[in-house]
Amino acid sequence: MKQDVVIIGAGVVGLATAAQLQRLGRSVLLIDRDAPGAGTSSGNAGHFATEQVFPLADPALLPKIPGMLLDPLGPFRIRLSYLWRALPWFLRFLANMRPAARRRNTAALRALNESSLSAWQRLLAGLELGAHLVQEGSLLVFERDDIQPVKRTLAHYQSQGVACRYLDGDEVRALEPALSGQVRHAIWFTDTGHTPDPFALSCAIWQQLQQGGAQYLQAEVAALEGDGVVMLSDGQRIEAQQVVLCAGAFSRPLAASVGHKVPLDTERGYHLMLPAHSGLTRPVASADRSFIITPMAGGTRLAGTVEFAGLEAPMDPRRADILLTHGQALLPGLDGRDAVRWMGYRPSLPDSLPVVGRGGERLWFNFGHQHLGLTQAAASADWLCAAMVQGQEARLKPFAPDRF
Repeated sequence: MKQDVVIIGAGVVGLATAAQLQRLGRSVLLIDRDAPGAGTSSGNAGHFATEQVFPLADPALLPKIPGMLLDPLGPFRIRLSYLWRALPWFLRFLANMRPAARRRNTAALRALNESSLSAWQRLLAGLELGAHLVQEGSLLVFERDDIQPVKRTLAHYQSQGVACRYLDGDEVRALEPALSGQVRHAIWFTDTGHTPDPFALSCAIWQQLQQGGAQYLQAEVAALEGDGVVMLSDGQRIEAQQVVLCAGAFSRPLAASVGHKVPLDTERGYHLMLPAHSGLTRPVASADRSFIITPMAGGTRLAGTVEFAGLEAPMDPRRADILLTHGQALLPGLDGRDAVRWMGYRPSLPDSLPVVGRGGERLWFNFGHQHLGLTQAAASADWLCAAMVQGQEARLKPFAPDRF
């Protein structure tokens, strides 16, 4: 089989990449073992979190890590059986806490995030899918009386040009009446958005791609064989003018098959989907509880927590169930009946930056967006396709696969 462009991975990053390439006149074949949008992209929080311009490798985490690790239901966990496999990743993570590395990574993350919402607006407008993006901003709420930590957090974001403002408890409840009186303060990020159904968003993009001639092959990719050659697990060989690897958490062995040793690991994320509606009009994240509530077309989604346990260990249902306790603290009337648990795989690099750039003469990478896959999908697709088609590679340097 010979193709123009083969995209490995039909999650939201692969779909956005396909949409951009199709707009530029390229023919696209998507390959994934799951249906388009049905993997991790289907279960994200639905939040276009452009405010998240700070890398996760933060020195302020260090004194908190022991307590987090000792709490099996806390926001961060490493399964003991996976600790030694994750250790090299965490050593790199610690190295990225150094001031120079943190400044460099923040600048790159900020540049990508600042382009993200406008990139989504263009993509969805071009596909006549604008209704999938709701722009009501988002809230970061605090339950503490002390206002000083809130002011420091606000100033921290404002120092990076993030559009945000302070709200007191009464102002918060005027904006979102369903929220509990426990909420004392909030930061309102005014230039963020959300989608009422992440899976529906991916499906709608795929439907438009199909109308433009895009194809999909449900198969598992075994390896990349030199530039432009994709080997499937059934032995089939596909040759393409260009190949783009967008396989998220499953990208590492495929990149390694052509000599790229990328330190990718997986943050397993959980959500609890409730059929009852919360009454919220925008995403609400908790600074104290490290989780987020997003109003969805099908009810209310509670998402959060980070777990390092690899790709094979079964989910821990308690990590989904604890989200209900947190949710009811902020929304006292939240109905937890008929809740559905879910777990997905966030592909994460120690510097919190995705891998976007050239992997070979005919090979390109676009993966590793950690918990910002939905947020950055359209922008990273724009930047990658500008490099692929028009040779504009300069701004991809911070995200290059050879940076490690």
